[in-house]
Amino acid sequence: MTSPAYTRLTALDNSFLLYESPKAHMHIAGTATYETGPLRTPAGGVDIDRLRTYVESRLHLIPRYRQVLAYVPLEQWPVWVDDRHFNIHYHVRHTSLPRPGDAGQLKRLAGRIMSQQLDRSKPLWEMWVVEGLRGGDHFAIISKVHHCMIDGMSSVDLLNVLLSVTPTDTIEAPPRWLPRPAPDSWSLLASETWRRVSLPFDVVRGLRRLIESSTDPRSDVRVMLRALRDTLRTSWRFVSDTPINRPISPHRRVDWTAMSLDNVKVVKRALGGTLNDIVLATVTGGVQRYLEARRVNVDVLDFRVMAPVSVRSESERGTLGNRVSAWILELPLAERDPRRRLARICERTSQLKETKQAMGAEALTRAAEWTPSTLMSLGARMMMRALPFNIVVTNVPGPQVPLYMLGARMVDNYGHIPLIDYLGVGIVLFSYAGTLCWGFTGDWDLVPDLHVLVESVQDAFAELRAAAGIAPVAFVAPRSQHSQPTA
Repeated sequence: MTSPAYTRLTALDNSFLLYESPKAHMHIAGTATYETGPLRTPAGGVDIDRLRTYVESRLHLIPRYRQVLAYVPLEQWPVWVDDRHFNIHYHVRHTSLPRPGDAGQLKRLAGRIMSQQLDRSKPLWEMWVVEGLRGGDHFAIISKVHHCMIDGMSSVDLLNVLLSVTPTDTIEAPPRWLPRPAPDSWSLLASETWRRVSLPFDVVRGLRRLIESSTDPRSDVRVMLRALRDTLRTSWRFVSDTPINRPISPHRRVDWTAMSLDNVKVVKRALGGTLNDIVLATVTGGVQRYLEARRVNVDVLDFRVMAPVSVRSESERGTLGNRVSAWILELPLAERDPRRRLARICERTSQLKETKQAMGAEALTRAAEWTPSTLMSLGARMMMRALPFNIVVTNVPGPQVPLYMLGARMVDNYGHIPLIDYLGVGIVLFSYAGTLCWGFTGDWDLVPDLHVLVESVQDAFAELRAAAGIAPVAFVAPRSQHSQPTA
């Protein structure tokens, strides 16, 4: 008989469960469009049975997708155990847009799916296969996965599980899956008690190594402590109040747009900085225009962005769980000149790299491993009342070659991120096959004009192109990419 097995969630993974509330749903989502290709049925739909069979055949490569949450008694710390009731039909769902099946309808559907909380009694993911797109030669997949399972970087690795660089439609027979028996409550409690008892010894050993390392001038310890100091100092500064930083509702809007990655790189070569600097400068110009359209005086704002930074090593590629830290930097909204705006962004990101601020944020999450879940829950609720940033912008590099699912080519992929109280807007960028896909998530009530923010970002990038002396381009995109109001 197979022995009981479980995996304890890290403090960072657990924090995404603690942040969740009836209004703040902590799942990452995405809307991807595919050419129907060989998955088209004679009636013009999508072969959902073949898709389900294929997804199930790949789940042995991502075992977390067949696991559910259990909790250590008293401590209430979550662990992963195999789901003996797993059913692929619950997770891979099939729906259709009403005619004419345009981009606006797809965005509204994605927003509604994003607004629904995942059922914690089941594995925390769903995949909605959407047919009925105009013309019948494309379909969409709207996927959602709880943030406690993955971060943005590991979700890109998961594309390698379902997608391939060749248009093959072969389904390989998977190994037989037998769920391992879950441990009983007493076993979980005994194991966690032993871990708690051993923690002080681990801390002493860690402090001894810390003291020894601090005397070594080649050590990163001093840099990490300095980064931790800077992170705490930044985290306790209050940001300015804006119309997008209010208590949220449970309902979401999504929108998207696309840019040629080559065009972004041309601007980068002409004006300097990194691709991420160009993105942040574009967001700065877009937010400036958007807030001014809502009659906000941006000249007096302390407006900060939180930019997640992966601390996942090469050896951790393909693993689940969160290995992400963060930068927090002020956006120069009062700067009207696009060149000077970019220069200020470049100066600040260079400082963050030199001071290694991401190490400080990572040190805080490691310290949380010693904290009981009940205290973490209290801290999470307090943090949400005083966020040290106004907006989240995450930039995820993806593959630059076309990918296929059972021979169906993926055309684009737009990310949607979770929102929490006082965070009404989030932006995800995903680069794929020469395209920079911008996904926007907004609270339904706080940001009824999300499409205006999208248009403002487009205008801000056009301004950067003009500053670089490059001719303007029209934002013409495939059928699922046209920006339009979703209300």
